[in-house]
Amino acid sequence: MELIVLGIDTSEARGSVAVRKDGALAAMEEHVTSEDYSSWLLPAVGRTLGRAGSGLKDVDVFAVANGPGSFTGLRVGITAVKAWAELFEKATIGVSRLEAIARVPQVEKGYVAASFDARRGQIFGGMYRVEAGGGLRRVEQEMVAGAEEFVRRVSDRAGRDLVRWVTLDPELIEITADWMKRKELGETLELCEAGLASVVAELGEERARRGEANDAVHLDANYVRRSDAEIFWKDPASHGR
Repeated sequence: MELIVLGIDTSEARGSVAVRKDGALAAMEEHVTSEDYSSWLLPAVGRTLGRAGSGLKDVDVFAVANGPGSFTGLRVGITAVKAWAELFEKATIGVSRLEAIARVPQVEKGYVAASFDARRGQIFGGMYRVEAGGGLRRVEQEMVAGAEEFVRRVSDRAGRDLVRWVTLDPELIEITADWMKRKELGETLELCEAGLASVVAELGEERARRGEANDAVHLDANYVRRSDAEIFWKDPASHGR
């Protein structure tokens, strides 16, 4: 059965939108401007769907990166998807951005560690194991932590088993002491390119075909950490005072 899937990633500045048709990427547009997602997203979706020869009403599944990431960015993407899904009575699927990063390399077995910059001296990180058939199983809770702590936790779990490290921000990993130990095992850092909406759409299509889609009501964000507003309200010391 042909599915038209719209994938959206507004997790942070390096976002994108993508359309899949007939099991293949039909069109994609990356967010390469300083324009806020609140004004960029709808026109970008229109342009991308137009290049794919479709419209919003033709979309069968709305797949969106639902975290971790920027609070504002995630809210824009998820709110838009909820509205479109309710308007056209279509299915939604939330996809972890870290899982989308981990999915980028073609890995047949073993561990994959995915990460990207979370600002404030931290990274968002997740660890997965490749299952039979190529699927990913999360083996550690997605986290926000210092790069050193993330590398250490992955190392503790993997031991001397090899890990594929995939990241949008390799410079944050490669300066850590524990990374040097992983490097001695022959591991390398793989740069993940932007344009993750295509992977979000692909994962969304796979889950939809397995009957794992939901209605808009059940779509929610996974922020992993509290917002700045919550931190400053509950922890005044973090406000520099």
